Amino acid sequence: MRAASTTELMAVAAAREIADGEIVFAGTGLPMLGAMLAQRTHAPNMTLLFEAGAIDPRMLHLPMSVGDSRTLVGVAQAAGLFEVFNYILQSGRVEVGFLGGAQIDRYGNINSTAVGDYHHPDVRFPGSGGSADVATLSGRTVIMAPHERRRLPERVDYLTSPGWLEGGESRVRAGILTGGPSALVTTMGVIRYREASHEPYLDSFHPGTTPEAVREETGFPLDISDSTETLAPAPEELEILRRVVDPEGIFIKP
Repeated sequence: MRAASTTELMAVAAAREIADGEIVFAGTGLPMLGAMLAQRTHAPNMTLLFEAGAIDPRMLHLPMSVGDSRTLVGVAQAAGLFEVFNYILQSGRVEVGFLGGAQIDRYGNINSTAVGDYHHPDVRFPGSGGSADVATLSGRTVIMAPHERRRLPERVDYLTSPGWLEGGESRVRAGILTGGPSALVTTMGVIRYREASHEPYLDSFHPGTTPEAVREETGFPLDISDSTETLAPAPEELEILRRVVDPEGIFIKP
């Protein structure tokens, strides 16, 4: 069996963030891969949600998006966006929400709106969608992103979705009493946040890189003193990803 790709490492790392029995809000792409892998391995009793309305599906393989009809295979309910956001997310039932963005800063704040001046941006992005809701209302969030210095600045150019804001108790002072980022899964490793200060630290670095290389490619101070190498995917996990979850090779390239 060929070695795990970066995409597969990220998918497995994402799956490991999910515990059995949890309610998980996942978006298109890598979060889907991680959630489907978790469902087929250590978390068979998790409940998966898609914002387009699929509740607790048992998908045969990877959908193209959250609105793909393949998300409706085996669902407990084919609802809609209103029901997912209002009755489940806003009622505090979601335990893990997966997010992504163009920029993620030191405290896990996300920018998916614009880079540069808001009124005259260098780049304009689609905006929040439901990510601000997920960031504030989930029990915890897991962020997934490419690891590039320009994507991981000290401070986001625009605050689309709140993380730990300015660290410490600033999130609570802002009136957001629950949630917050628990992990940032990137193409180079997994970053977590200290319990009280919410300062970032490198928990693990992926095989093929080093803690120093991860820190060099990060635009904010990153404690690497406690980092270890990311546990490699088991053969069973790779087999499920390649043959069951994504047999068409949409994300898992042969």
